[in-house]
Amino acid sequence: MLELEHGFRVVDVHARLDPDDGAVVASRGRDITPERLQREMHQAGVVQSAVAPGPRPAGEGYLRANNAVARLSVDRPFRAMARLNGPRDPGDSPVSRLRNLAAAPEDHHTDPGDVEQYAYDSRLHGFVLDPVNDGLPTEATLEQIEAAGEPVLVHAGRGYPPGAVADTVLSYDFPTILSSFGGYPLDRTLMDEALELLDSHDDLYLDTAFVRFRDVLERGLLEHPDRVLFGSGAPDTHPDVGVMEVLTLDVPEDLLDRALSKNAARVIEGLAPGADA
Repeated sequence: MLELEHGFRVVDVHARLDPDDGAVVASRGRDITPERLQREMHQAGVVQSAVAPGPRPAGEGYLRANNAVARLSVDRPFRAMARLNGPRDPGDSPVSRLRNLAAAPEDHHTDPGDVEQYAYDSRLHGFVLDPVNDGLPTEATLEQIEAAGEPVLVHAGRGYPPGAVADTVLSYDFPTILSSFGGYPLDRTLMDEALELLDSHDDLYLDTAFVRFRDVLERGLLEHPDRVLFGSGAPDTHPDVGVMEVLTLDVPEDLLDRALSKNAARVIEGLAPGADA
């Protein structure tokens, strides 16, 4: 794709970097090297990207993948986020609630000690939760995330809707970014539900990854100008696409600047202007 030309500083809160054992190519999803991801971000005018590994096989855990992403981010315009897992079912059905009563963490699940170590690792800049793929961490682990105070990107959507996020993760005190306006894949009802939650949760933010409805994005920026953050969803989509969708919105330029950079810089310290590589 052609290199975009625009006058904005753009940072990305939602990208995937998924190294294999050789730390070269992605293990799941669209294969892409760190070099190619960096090149695509440069083409889109993205100066910094928060990156985390994608889903790993059941029973594997994320310690090695998180460490590999942190290592690959050194000397690149990437800010590594640690992906966490847990034993709890994110559903709210009677079966899910019954399972959670007996849920106990296994060796591959993230525990409070892991979170504490991640929080002290200067190479890591927050956490990622994907409860549909990875399970929901224990209450003790979420409490340790709260103690760390680091931002958390939460993959939300039909399998883990905004209402379920409000009943679980949002009951803790840390900055929470709901991916895809909480409505992946392209569920406007859930996106509207996430926008309503912004009125009652001051530390809640929404990222723009895979949100293809212009009116939803415009509503978010006009009603909550400080709570919308640019997320590309790369490498599953080229970051050019996400940047152009924001740049072509019918909103004042100041709101574009907030969504593309200023809001994210407040939430994720590593994306602030002074941290540019």
